[in-house]
Amino acid sequence: MFKQHPRGLIVAFFANMGERFGFYTMMAILVLFLQAKYGLTEDKAGGIYSWFYFAIYALALIGGILADYTKKYKTVILVGQIVMFVGYALMAVPGLSLTITVVGLFTIALGNGLFKGNLQAVVGQMYDDPKYSKLRDSAYMVFYMGINVGAFFAPFAATGVRNWWLKSNGFLHDGSLPAICHQYINGTIKDAAELQTLADKVSIAGPVTDLSAFAHTYLEVFSRGYNYAFGIAAIAMVISLLVYVFYRKLLPNKEKAVPGTVVKMDIKPMTVFLSLLAAGITAFLVSLLKDWTTGMAFGLFAAFVTWIFLVADKEEKPRITALIMVFFVVIFFWMSFHQNGLTLTFFARDYTAKFVDPFTYMFFTLENILSVIAFIAGIVLLAGKKSSNQTRMIGAFLLLAGAGFAIYFYSRAVALNAISPEIFQSFNPLFIVSLTFLVMAIFAWLNKKGIEPSTPKKIGIGMIIAAIGFAVILVASLNLISPHDLKFVDASGAIKYNPVPDSSRVMPYWLMSSYLILTIAELFLSPMGLSFVSKVAPTRFQGLMQGGWLLATAVGNKLLFIGSTFWGKLDLWQLWLIFIVCCILSAAFVFSIIKRLEKATL
Repeated sequence: MFKQHPRGLIVAFFANMGERFGFYTMMAILVLFLQAKYGLTEDKAGGIYSWFYFAIYALALIGGILADYTKKYKTVILVGQIVMFVGYALMAVPGLSLTITVVGLFTIALGNGLFKGNLQAVVGQMYDDPKYSKLRDSAYMVFYMGINVGAFFAPFAATGVRNWWLKSNGFLHDGSLPAICHQYINGTIKDAAELQTLADKVSIAGPVTDLSAFAHTYLEVFSRGYNYAFGIAAIAMVISLLVYVFYRKLLPNKEKAVPGTVVKMDIKPMTVFLSLLAAGITAFLVSLLKDWTTGMAFGLFAAFVTWIFLVADKEEKPRITALIMVFFVVIFFWMSFHQNGLTLTFFARDYTAKFVDPFTYMFFTLENILSVIAFIAGIVLLAGKKSSNQTRMIGAFLLLAGAGFAIYFYSRAVALNAISPEIFQSFNPLFIVSLTFLVMAIFAWLNKKGIEPSTPKKIGIGMIIAAIGFAVILVASLNLISPHDLKFVDASGAIKYNPVPDSSRVMPYWLMSSYLILTIAELFLSPMGLSFVSKVAPTRFQGLMQGGWLLATAVGNKLLFIGSTFWGKLDLWQLWLIFIVCCILSAAFVFSIIKRLEKATL
């Protein structure tokens, strides 16, 4: 995997993998934690979630400017790791108010802003060397796989810690219970019989006699288990930090400024005025469509675009223009894709079967999945045409061990096995790790044939594939009762809720298939986009333009509220149609300017 690449890629791979493990441990449970702990609606929880996801990427712009100006990329990355650890440690403390929790989230976002974009820029710097320049695309594919190795294990860690704490306190897990407990406490549940039935099922000690005490206790234990899961994220950050501290000397050092490569911070009054004017006008116009917070996000993006054009010289502007057009497409991809932690998680919790058969259960526990992975890896190693005898022996061992453990775990499963909604978020990184080499091999084969799509074409194709991914979940939703149909007004005028009936729960394979297709789309777009930025960005704006990519991602993340806002207002199929249309229109835009984008890479 690392063959022919500089050794610094290994350091970046593992430092990033540890950080992403911590990050995705938190992201797998964040919206569920906010609702369980504070009783927030999908709309309000989605608002905090989208603001946090916006800050995670928007603050990368500050990190990029700081690193470009000082040329101390590695120092800025180190500071970012330390700040992130402080944020995760704060989130691990039980019993915090919502305000303090938001402060903890902002601290994590600030640290991530210093870390993420600059580490990506450092990876690109390694491939500025002509010796390695042809390996740039594959390097970002490997680097991206490191992100997803950490992300794969994260949901299992979060779920394992929460379930352990629940069981230690005499309870089993049921993802639908926190909302029903809050409804009972608030007096908005239609019939307490549903709560009684579920409470009896999750109570290890036997039938529940006091529903009020149960509701309060279950919510406290449930949310505290998530706090302890945030503690796992803090530990992961320590590991990432240690890897980086001990081996960062293998990364390129750009601290010695090269003439003409330092960003000139143009603070002329006209530059500042025009940037602020663009921000203000954009913020006002967008605010007319939704609210001022979304306007601020787009205003910041407009200010960035205006400023970078004003400080760029004549030779840099064509490259800057190409990057800005790609950034515009990125906004709508991430607005759609990152629904995996929001509306797709709501769908997993409310509309996907809570209990599955033994075979399906093989995909929902870590030991089961690892046994399946070992089995498949063994087949691949045995079937490889260029595999050595030693490699085939390893393959045979993995095949036999994987098959043996898989059979053992399968035999231990019962007829119906409970699954957790956050586990669905492990499928995306699992598919990334599984498919990265396959996609790389396909690209290499196409390259030998002289028909490999250009990086911009790969981005456009990725948008089309993303639309197909949402089409799958749209089909699954056609006959389901929608969230707005569960709300009703009783005789006294009070708003109350019905639980989602079991008849409106579908098999997990719908959501798994959607994640598979969206993952393929991600492989076509995200690592290719990172490669495109590092290839096209002018030398003196390397960190800044990586920050621009992340700023565009941030704006897309701010638009995540579209999913949570319409969750309780539209039919489910109409909700998914929004993302399908956005992806198709974005793909059409990319292909309409494809020649201009390809010219910028020359």
